[in-house]
Amino acid sequence: MGDEKQEAVIVTLPARDIQPVPKDFRFWTIIGVINLCYFLALLEATSISTALPTISSALHGNDFIWVGSAFNIAATAFMPMSGGLAQIFGRRPILLASLTMFGIGSLVCGVARSMNMLIAGRAVQGSGAAGLMSVSSIILSDIVALKERGAYNGLLQLTWCIAAGIGPAIGGALARSGAWRWLFYLNLPLVGIAIVLTVMFLHLKSPRDHVWLKLRAMDWVGSFLIISSSVSVAIALTWAGLSFGWSSPQVLVPLCVGLAGMVGFFVYEVRLCERPIVPLAAISNITSLSGYFQIFFAAVPFVALVFYLPVYFQACKGSSPLRSGIELFPLAFSVCPFSIFTGLSVTRTGRYRPQAWVGWVIIVLSMGLFGSVESTTRVSLVLGYQIIAGIGFGIVYSSTYFPVLAPLPLTVAAHSLAFFAFVRQFAGIWSVTIGGAILQNTIQTKLPSEFTAQFPGGAAVFYEVIAEIDAVDEPLRSEVRAAFGDALKLTWLVLTGVSGLGLISSLVMRGLPLHTTTDKDWGVKEKSGEGEVGTSSSSDGAN
Repeated sequence: MGDEKQEAVIVTLPARDIQPVPKDFRFWTIIGVINLCYFLALLEATSISTALPTISSALHGNDFIWVGSAFNIAATAFMPMSGGLAQIFGRRPILLASLTMFGIGSLVCGVARSMNMLIAGRAVQGSGAAGLMSVSSIILSDIVALKERGAYNGLLQLTWCIAAGIGPAIGGALARSGAWRWLFYLNLPLVGIAIVLTVMFLHLKSPRDHVWLKLRAMDWVGSFLIISSSVSVAIALTWAGLSFGWSSPQVLVPLCVGLAGMVGFFVYEVRLCERPIVPLAAISNITSLSGYFQIFFAAVPFVALVFYLPVYFQACKGSSPLRSGIELFPLAFSVCPFSIFTGLSVTRTGRYRPQAWVGWVIIVLSMGLFGSVESTTRVSLVLGYQIIAGIGFGIVYSSTYFPVLAPLPLTVAAHSLAFFAFVRQFAGIWSVTIGGAILQNTIQTKLPSEFTAQFPGGAAVFYEVIAEIDAVDEPLRSEVRAAFGDALKLTWLVLTGVSGLGLISSLVMRGLPLHTTTDKDWGVKEKSGEGEVGTSSSSDGAN
């Protein structure tokens, strides 16, 4: 079926607008639970970076890179599966299971006495975080129609901004005082609050089939393929350029196996699977595909900024880990207002393409500005460039899921949103790898030999030397800082090209009407248990 025909059928189906969703205490409590779950997952993902050197020293471990990677790999791998589980078993059971796993992982990390134990705890945390992020988005889609969802998605972006803004600062502050274990202990009361609120207020409709029928309906083969291939690719990307060279068997074998597994996954989903994790409709129309590509190309430069701007401030400006986290505030806190504004504009106008195009132009411009930054550039300019970038990313992050969902039946929203979260998370792994590879290879050729002679030639040299730059006398110190500035400059220029691909991918999406109903099979039950808030007797685009 052609894209035009498929999309025309979907968006012109008759639908009856529902009455406005009652914004009562229970509704806002559910919104609060969703935001709390988002906050937990995102705070844990962002706060660990500034505390890593202290944690590595305390546990006498050299595998510090896996403390962050274990979380990201597990979160990436389990996101598609979490959407399928939520569709079969219901939203609340999977959210409660995710909160429990996240809490257990936090406890294991807090009491860890070895690096291996900490890494295992981080993997459990990441598995729980996958459900927290994807199921939260799914619940929002259950109770708020797509046309008015932009405003509520802005609240999620506000939560993201707060977590991204304070996370590195909290990590640096706790590490500085020797209390790094509280990075994990602080999660436990928040998890407890989220569980209590979920049990009390999150009364959602769920399938009534027998548990055996639910298990049979799960796409176990597809889940195995996407989890195993994602883990394989992520491990290869984590090792590449840091632990092993790109041409080494340790990198090439898992990378090729993982990529082949992903191809096999999509072939299986399209050709063989009766109830696929990724609905065929989501990957067979140009507008939804454009949305997926856009979030991938947006996440790559954004995560790189979050990950490598602290490297710039520490290596080129002599900032402490805590200060470098604070110097990320302009990026984090400029995303939020424009994300909210974009969501409100989509709700008001029903259009999402103009906002996305403006956002992409701003992103490309801002990354080009970062490409002009050198070690001697004034800090105020770099902070200003962050604000420009934050405006662009706020607009794009708030507008990209509209083209994903607008062409699709409401019945496949859960799987489509879970895959959307997977693409965004997977892009983050590629982002860190691309930036790390460019930085590593450039640094090795540009650092003065009299400086590198002080260190064993490890693959992670650019991390190892940052703390020693201030101890070096001039003019060698300026030469080292210039080397880092040049390496990061090349990184930003490459990411400018990636941003350009995002702009190009946005040009093919179509402007489609937004659903004004929610799926009648899901939603919040009335207190009597006979109805649900935010549903209608007919679904827009699903017969």
